Amino acid sequence: MKKLSLIAMMALAALSFQACNGGAKSGATDSSAAVKDTADSANKVKDTTTTGATGIAVTADDAKFATGAANAGLAEVAIGQLASEKATNAKVKDFAKMMVTDHTKANDELMALAKTKNISLPTEPDADHQKKKTELAAKSGADFDKAYVDAMVDGHKKVASMFEDASKNCKDADLKAWAAKTLPTIQHHLAEIEAIQKGMK
Repeated sequence: MKKLSLIAMMALAALSFQACNGGAKSGATDSSAAVKDTADSANKVKDTTTTGATGIAVTADDAKFATGAANAGLAEVAIGQLASEKATNAKVKDFAKMMVTDHTKANDELMALAKTKNISLPTEPDADHQKKKTELAAKSGADFDKAYVDAMVDGHKKVASMFEDASKNCKDADLKAWAAKTLPTIQHHLAEIEAIQKGMK
């Protein structure tokens, strides 16, 4: 039962992150789709009662949050790099650059934290994000700008809610603190992109 609830939780998280991040590298492949799943599988077999090479220092739910957050962050950087090149609206381009900077920093922090907890993280975005990035890459001009902005607004609403939950409910104090520290940045991103969206109408 617990395993099913974890799977359901991460399925929801993956959808939220997909909406938030819009996509990842173009040319999705089956092997890249397994990256997040591989990290989740590696974490599942670790002993939560010990640490070290075979143990993991956090609960299964906390590990799932970490892999989901990493997947989202990696996708945010990848799609932000695309948008910083393709966007024609100066505000959209600046927002995309902010995504790359802020999420690269958050990704680095999470990677360092995960290492201390022996949590396996994905190293590239999953296939859903890659597919979305491919779809966005096919657009241009104002169509690209609108599609990117809409994806950012929808996604940041969902991801802000997810990080808010993690900042209250993570069992690991360090992960909980990281979620709480990162949440204001996500909320700032949401406010910024909503203002841009409003200005484009």
